[in-house]
Amino acid sequence: MIEIIPAIDIIDGKCVRLSQGDYNEKKVYNEDPLEVAKMFEDAGIKRLHLVDLDGAKAKHIVNTSVLEKIATNTKLIIDFGGGVQSDKDIEIAFNAGASMVTGGSIAVRNRELFSGWIDKFGNDRIILGADCKDHKIAVSGWQEATSLDILDFIQDYTQKGITKVVCTDISKDGMLQGPSIDLYKEILSSFPELYLIASGGVSCFQDILDLESAGVPAVILGKAIYENRVTLKELSRS
Repeated sequence: MIEIIPAIDIIDGKCVRLSQGDYNEKKVYNEDPLEVAKMFEDAGIKRLHLVDLDGAKAKHIVNTSVLEKIATNTKLIIDFGGGVQSDKDIEIAFNAGASMVTGGSIAVRNRELFSGWIDKFGNDRIILGADCKDHKIAVSGWQEATSLDILDFIQDYTQKGITKVVCTDISKDGMLQGPSIDLYKEILSSFPELYLIASGGVSCFQDILDLESAGVPAVILGKAIYENRVTLKELSRS
């Protein structure tokens, strides 16, 4: 069974969603992220993907208090990302209650540091963020494109011990037009043992079933829930 991971993206302490990573296309869904997290927990969800969008732009963690509040008041297993750019940031995230940390920009800009985190904290707690557009990795909250090919990027880190990867096709994110199943099949064909977490584009429950049929182990979804395209009742049955 595919693992369902709802996402909460934070700007100014509020639960928001962007479209294609555009900070100017921001929609606030709830003023209280803890309320949303509890709603997921009540539906039987075990895992949460929490993203500090302010942190991603600022290049350091900003919304620590939101992470701490959700970790303290729920039993959700939280993987946290956004702005984790230093040893200090990752210590802040784990001390505030994150079970796992996802690193994307830092894995591009400072490979030695990120590789050190894999060694120090273990590949069960460090997730590689491989966000891309047209097969090329993007960083800084998707504000900057690179020339790195996604398959080369993933291969480099599997050799360093990474076993979990969150992959977002930026062109699909927040668009409710379906996930990049062909991309995920390509990645899994190259790395069959990878715990690949698909992210972006889910528009309905059938998309989740299609990802499962493609062999994708886990999926992150946000806007589809907030726009009532996928119900918590459907997720609780999965």
